[in-house]
Amino acid sequence: MGRWRSAGAALLRVSAVWAVATATLVVLSLVLPAFRLQSADGDSLTRVGLTAALCAGFFGLLNALVWPWLVRALLLVPALALGSLVFLLNGALMLLALSAVPGRGQAGAGTAVVVAAATSVASSATGAFLVLRDQGATRRRLRRMAGLRFGRPAPVPARRTAGVVFLQLDGIGYHVLREATAGERPLMPTVAGLLARGHRLAPWRTDWSSQTGASQLGILHGSNADVPAFRWYEKETGEVLVSNRPSSAATLQRRAQLRTGSPGLLAEDGASRGNLFTGGAGQAALVLSVAARRRAGQRSRAGYFAYFSDPAHAARTAGAFVVELVREICQSTRARLAGVRPRVRRAGLYPLIRAFATVVQRDVVTAAVVGDILNGRGAVYADLVAYDEVAHHSGPRGRDTRQVLARLDRCVALILQAVAHAPRPYHLVLLSDHGQSQGPTFAAAFGHSLEELVRIGCGRPVAGVPRREESGAEARGVARAALHRPEEPAEPPERGAEPGGATAPVVLASGNLGVVAFPDIPGRAGREAVERRYPALLRSLAEHPGIGFVLVDDERHGPVVLGAGGAEHHLASGKVLGADPLLPFGPGAADAVRRTAGFANCPDLVVNSACDPESGAVYAFEEQLGCHGGLGGEQSLAFLLAPPALSPPTAEGELVGAEAVHRVLRRWLAESAAADPDPAAHEARGADRL
Repeated sequence: MGRWRSAGAALLRVSAVWAVATATLVVLSLVLPAFRLQSADGDSLTRVGLTAALCAGFFGLLNALVWPWLVRALLLVPALALGSLVFLLNGALMLLALSAVPGRGQAGAGTAVVVAAATSVASSATGAFLVLRDQGATRRRLRRMAGLRFGRPAPVPARRTAGVVFLQLDGIGYHVLREATAGERPLMPTVAGLLARGHRLAPWRTDWSSQTGASQLGILHGSNADVPAFRWYEKETGEVLVSNRPSSAATLQRRAQLRTGSPGLLAEDGASRGNLFTGGAGQAALVLSVAARRRAGQRSRAGYFAYFSDPAHAARTAGAFVVELVREICQSTRARLAGVRPRVRRAGLYPLIRAFATVVQRDVVTAAVVGDILNGRGAVYADLVAYDEVAHHSGPRGRDTRQVLARLDRCVALILQAVAHAPRPYHLVLLSDHGQSQGPTFAAAFGHSLEELVRIGCGRPVAGVPRREESGAEARGVARAALHRPEEPAEPPERGAEPGGATAPVVLASGNLGVVAFPDIPGRAGREAVERRYPALLRSLAEHPGIGFVLVDDERHGPVVLGAGGAEHHLASGKVLGADPLLPFGPGAADAVRRTAGFANCPDLVVNSACDPESGAVYAFEEQLGCHGGLGGEQSLAFLLAPPALSPPTAEGELVGAEAVHRVLRRWLAESAAADPDPAAHEARGADRL
């Protein structure tokens, strides 16, 4: 009896979707001059409705039977180009459907694209609305969203153990999350609901290099040693490593795996989605370190094709992409007209990068995670970069970023909905890789960049040197990989006019952290060697009001932190001369700087901007309003949010460093694999599985 009732409900849903698609075609035929559903002599409204019904039915069949094969045939097309081709292909299917009613269904090529997109979205929205209370239909809708339309349902695991989903909300600091979940009407109601149900929120302190490259490498692979910044120069190879370049990400992942002797956190039945690194996962999609690979399970762009296998997804995402473009243009224009300060440039490619991060990457990664959950994957780690990208240009607490937080909350809600329909229990762990600190850029506050200041201190010419508008935003690297674009080559060190044609210092920025390398000085250049060649440089840097401290190696004292007024902090002995330059950066600053000073590839000089101890404001060496990468403010305080079924992150004290977070997540995976959840709940879930 239940089977007949289910079949009847499905028939009613199909009929309703068909009716809405038919009505959509009729309305479009009335408002679009180039779209007709009647013969040249005219037809009755009944005849027009019948023509629309035939076209809608044939279009639905083509989408169900032909569309997945068309998308599969385009696996070599750059991912974002596929988003455009989706509309053309969908329009072609609409033209084919119109041809099924010769002499009546007519549309131009461009009009067919619009008609196909509108019909797909209307049909999809109707189907979603009708299955709100139908659990079986909801599961089927989630599978379609994840590109699992024709896949076999995942079997229930033989062991009644829970899987774990680690969802990284990139760049959201501990304090920002607390604010977004507080009050009677929280900005993130879904996350606030988790807290109300007993989920445990804990802060964790990042390493000195408070950026995704260092944090995610440590979290996923257990070691982020020798990652001193987002970008740095390595003397042995003469290359600049940048965390969001595929080749650099692959190098860093390989080094970490060799150092730990482990493939990573996700080696056991894991999936990595939207990350810089794989974590050793057998299934990796939208992952930068494997962007150039083609082997099964590790095509970095495979998630885009699964998502776009439904043309309605492409239409909705493209529409939201355009809306986000317009929203960014309006918001940046309003900020400029209102004279908002501080402010950074938001033109060029940024509107496109923002729309990609807040719409395309968000939707595709969320769909991939839903698919992993419905397939019963044991461990999933995914990164949503939307907040981080917008906060760089609008600030950590701007109106723009608040809107992004609300939309990310809906992604969490969708993932929880998938968990409710999964073939096994799941623990959902939310975490971030760093926070963000706000303040004017270094160049805006002082009229010159860090590179120009270094040149002045070295006695080198500044005039005519172009300012590089670098960005540490992870979304840019992901977008380039999605477009299948080649990496931007690193600029070689500049040959100068000094005696012997010496090479100019290499100056690179990572948020409010800067690194300086002297290619002509072999090995790590010590304090004495730097002062012999550039007597004024170290004092010029340490005394600058926008610089908090400078790390340099001293032949007698080891690593030394230099500050204004001749202040020094000897990291090896703990001896402090004058006012401690690390005092404004908190009690853990000395340990964080000492660790980086011990890296084999620690740059010759590492420069951290000044920080206001009361407001936490810093000066970014990049063109960023909200920044991270060094010490100062909220950038170093990330969060962990885990269900009460998992043990507390620490027994006591503070959780410090990405490698410590890796150990916690490994422990939670082990607990999930060993624990036996409520058998009755699991059996009920298994009996009603996909």
